Amino acid sequence: MLKPLEDYVVLSFEKEEKTTKSGIILTTEEKDKPAMGKVLAVGPKVENLKENDQVIYQSYAGTKVKLEGHEYLIIQAKNILAIVTV
Repeated sequence: MLKPLEDYVVLSFEKEEKTTKSGIILTTEEKDKPAMGKVLAVGPKVENLKENDQVIYQSYAGTKVKLEGHEYLIIQAKNILAIVTV
């Protein structure tokens, strides 16, 4: 597992769909929406997030890493826009 440093967060993220189930290709406007992910680990300087939080983060932020067959996103906490609550 990854252990983030400083103010970084490790997320498992949902890949953006490029086509709908019926085969319709999504426009570029749809791709610019913020993405959602699940917090797997937080660095020592992160205060407002905890493991298993569902979050919305800025598109194109962070670094994607593939480790042991899983893809993760390492992102600074400032690039996380909101925590999803239900």
